[in-house]
Amino acid sequence: MISDALTANGALRANADVQAANLVEGELRGHASHGIRRLAVLIERMRRGLIVPDAEPRLEWIAPGVMRVDGNRGFGPVVAYRAINEVVSRADETGIAMAAISNSSHIGMLAPYVESIARRGQAAVLLTTSEALVHAWGGIGASVGTNPIGIGVPTMREPLVLDMSTASVSMGKILDYAATGRALQPGWAVDALGRPTIDAAAAIEGGAISPFGGPKGYALGIALEALVGTLTATAFGTAVVGTLDSEFPATKGDLLISVSLERLGLTGMLPALTDYLDQVRDSGVTGPADVPGDRARRAREGRATDGVPIDDEVWALALKYAEGLSHD
Repeated sequence: MISDALTANGALRANADVQAANLVEGELRGHASHGIRRLAVLIERMRRGLIVPDAEPRLEWIAPGVMRVDGNRGFGPVVAYRAINEVVSRADETGIAMAAISNSSHIGMLAPYVESIARRGQAAVLLTTSEALVHAWGGIGASVGTNPIGIGVPTMREPLVLDMSTASVSMGKILDYAATGRALQPGWAVDALGRPTIDAAAAIEGGAISPFGGPKGYALGIALEALVGTLTATAFGTAVVGTLDSEFPATKGDLLISVSLERLGLTGMLPALTDYLDQVRDSGVTGPADVPGDRARRAREGRATDGVPIDDEVWALALKYAEGLSHD
């Protein structure tokens, strides 16, 4: 149905399927903020020419292990998976390869990408920038992106998969809380005067998200913004736009690094890594302790069997778009 909504609004079926699968993954993994709720913005951006649904990304190897990718305003997941296939193949030859991606729409959750690479036997790091949504430590107003980090590492069993924002929470989740009338958790956000707030509307209207871990999360977020923005030749701070709105071309960057364990002779480390992660799990007090990826994997397995709860308003809007009708 999501793919139908995208094709009804001009997307090629193959590209629509990739973008739709990304939204479904958000729902399956328990992150509705990166799920079907994003469909409305995607389609409005398509209608305004800010996303070109049949765009072909331009890929250029500028060094033996470094690829520059111009997404040509295409769907973020379509561009990302094209880059992944090229980078993984190159890393099989060179040991390590990198893609610097620009001019591409929001890529959604990072976990599916790094997990797919880890399942191909490579370790991956995926970094992306976002609109300025986070306040500086000791500052007022939003000046730093949420700047998520994705890491995937193969093991002898399920891969380790980290997908985390450098903010206390994603703006998508705050929008989700606002839409459903729920109070934010303390420590997630501040209002326009820099005061801690649990009012989602106050956080959205002139406020800002708080960095996770106080000054350490802030420092990590701004360092990642400097790294990704520089290496992808994209924007910084308040000049980053085009992932949450329907008004501006996307100016964020995505940076992908993949390392072939086989090419570097490191596959022999996997048994020890697997044993180590099992030891961490065994350290739990009332049950197994989770390592990154465990909780999302359980959520995905449960929802794949039992179904995914979707907000009625979000579902109704998705149905409208699937029928090719305008958003009222």
